Amino acid sequence: MNSAFKIIVIILLLFNGTGAIYGGGQLMLHPDGSTMELSLDLLKHAPFNNYLVPGIILFTVNGLFSFYVIALIVFNFKGFPVYVLAQGIILIFWILVQVIIIRKVTPLHVLLGTIGILLLLSGWAQKKVQEHDESRKDNSLEMY
Repeated sequence: MNSAFKIIVIILLLFNGTGAIYGGGQLMLHPDGSTMELSLDLLKHAPFNNYLVPGIILFTVNGLFSFYVIALIVFNFKGFPVYVLAQGIILIFWILVQVIIIRKVTPLHVLLGTIGILLLLSGWAQKKVQEHDESRKDNSLEMY
């Protein structure tokens, strides 16, 4: 992955991770949703009666995992594209479940859903590039 592409992916992960850690932290500290101006009425179709469990999931799965993926990119871990792809899938799934539960779509859902799609496509594309590069390298070794 070229440097500019890595920087864009890192920015997307930073945006997602920072928001998820902040939001998840607020929901864990204040499960009534008051600090984020979220009504408990939004959860009337959810399996939860407060925001504690969603906060924990948001904090860990979208927050901490995004920063883990950033570390893999920064330290150039060979398998990082799969993790970028996975974070995209996780974010898309998170947004879809949220929309289904609250039965409402907000601009933030659209933005984060788009980021999820971009992460998924970026991870997939980079995985294909790595596979192609490895295939070329294997073919060149066979010639000797």
